[in-house]
Formats: sequence, C-alpha cells, structure tokens
Amino acid sequence: MTIEVIATKRVLEGTSASRRLRHAGKLPAVVYGAGQPAESLELDHNTLFYALKDEAFHTSVLSLVIDGKAQAVLLRDTQLHPWKPQVLHVDFQRINADEKISIKVSLHFENSENSPAVKLGGGKISHPITEVEVRALPGALPQFLVVDLSNIQGGQTVHLSDIVVPEGVELVELARGHNLGVAVASGSAAE
Repeated sequence: MTIEVIATKRVLEGTSASRRLRHAGKLPAVVYGAGQPAESLELDHNTLFYALKDEAFHTSVLSLVIDGKAQAVLLRDTQLHPWKPQVLHVDFQRINADEKISIKVSLHFENSENSPAVKLGGGKISHPITEVEVRALPGALPQFLVVDLSNIQGGQTVHLSDIVVPEGVELVELARGHNLGVAVASGSAAE
C-alpha cells in the first residue's frame, strides 16, 4: 500500500507567506535530500492532519506528488501548534531505494494478559521503551515491531535481542552494543 501526498511548489516564503497559507487552509512544507536542492511546498492542511493520525503514515515510504511528478519520501518532522489542532509545518526527506535508512518504529506489545507474570503472579508489565530505531532498505522497513509477552515470568525483562525482526532489518541500538530492556514484569517467578 502506497500512501500518496499531493503537494504544489510554494513561491512565496517567509513568516508572512506561511501565515497567509495557514489562514487559507494550506500547510507549508519542505522536501530535501538525495543530493537535490530543498524545495518549499504547500499541502492541504486537513488532508495531512488526518493522515498524521495513522501510525503507518509515520513509518511508511510515501509517494510525494509535486505538480504531477512523484518521488519517494519519508516524513521526518512535524511541527504542531501547542494547543490548537493544527499542523504548522512538515519536513519530508527524499530517499534512494538502494540506500539503507534509519527510522523509528513503534513496538506493539502482545499477549501480556496471558503471560505467567500477570495471569499467575498477579504482576504488571511496564514498557520503558515504546519505539526503537531500525535500519533497512526502504522496501524492507516495517511499520511496527511485535513484542510477544506470552512467556514472560515475574521479575523477567524482555530485551531488544528478544525481538524478532524481519529479514534485512537491524536494530540500531543492538548494532551499537546496547541491549536495552523493552518490557519488565513485576513480581517474582511463579513456583
């Protein structure tokens, strides 16, 4: 599934021009990378606002269509208004299909209610880390990683090395030598 984002080139730049765009229901944006110069863009605010609510939008390779010409990009940054439901600015990065990229993906914790730590020991499972940085080719990027907690015992910790990752995907922290804990069960092991 390819997510398509429609944009047009922005001619006027600066604070005043961006403010006028926002009042007109548009959103200023920029696309950069892949050895090409940065381009200023404008997008429809509401379309992007609701797309940002989808977790896949943040971790997928997007098809950015600028005046009819498509290019593969990743969403790199969003600036949100502090209290209004309004996106102020977004950054996209062009990608090369042959070059590995790093991106943060969410961890989905499954089967914790069936684990011995919770079911037999009455413990709780905490999640000190809810997202991890992965490195892969754009076509192999996962939208999220699943952490299976069905066998976790009381007092046990699930580490990054325990997560099953798809082929061609590496966990950046593991590559750096940091085997961080992603889930910790309270209590002691059931006898």
